[in-house]
Amino acid sequence: MDTGGLPVLDRRIAGCRACPRLVDWREEVARTKRAAFTDWTYWGRPVPGFGPDDASLLIVGLAPAAHGGNRTGRMFTGDRSGDVLYQALYDVGLASQPTAVSADDGLELHGVRVTSPVHCAPPANKPTPAERDTCRPWLVRELELLRPTLRAVVVLGAFGWQAALPAFAGAGWTVPRPRPAFAHGRQVTLDAAEGPALRLFGCFHVSQRNTFTGRLTPEMLREVLRTAADAAGLPTR
Repeated sequence: MDTGGLPVLDRRIAGCRACPRLVDWREEVARTKRAAFTDWTYWGRPVPGFGPDDASLLIVGLAPAAHGGNRTGRMFTGDRSGDVLYQALYDVGLASQPTAVSADDGLELHGVRVTSPVHCAPPANKPTPAERDTCRPWLVRELELLRPTLRAVVVLGAFGWQAALPAFAGAGWTVPRPRPAFAHGRQVTLDAAEGPALRLFGCFHVSQRNTFTGRLTPEMLREVLRTAADAAGLPTR
């Protein structure tokens, strides 16, 4: 996939219509909206990654939320999962502000990029395996473009972990056999035939189910982010 640099890749992702079910759903949500957001013009398209093109740390989620990223056009922006993630990034010194409400709110990430293996909001927040696989070349290309600077990745949740491992292999890193299972706090080193290895970290997803029940606490999230940032060579506080 010859897509130029990350800005070109992001524009191409935003124009993708490869999965009919996801296209129908994201556009239906954008038309009908949620009552609290009736005055919004929804993005209603695939949501590209967010962050600098020389990031040394990548955070991989699952897919945009119907009334979050699908509304605002930016990863983890405008929903409660994003509230948790960006607050933690701010707390450890990797984000310029603790909130993310719109794509033009001034938020900047420091050495960190946020992406997902599926770029469209899926019904019931559950992409199909075919949709996941169809979207994978975008993640592979994103990893290839980040490769000169990328040193660590935090993967949020088991779905993202399972979806990302083949993408790492496709981008040139060696994934151990058998494939490592997801676990919170799991750390795996992915070697490469050329260039430095990649440090992979598992973290429970920042979903409301996990954060409301205490399965994932703010301190647990900050601990993973600090450890991954250290592996990526990024300063934290």
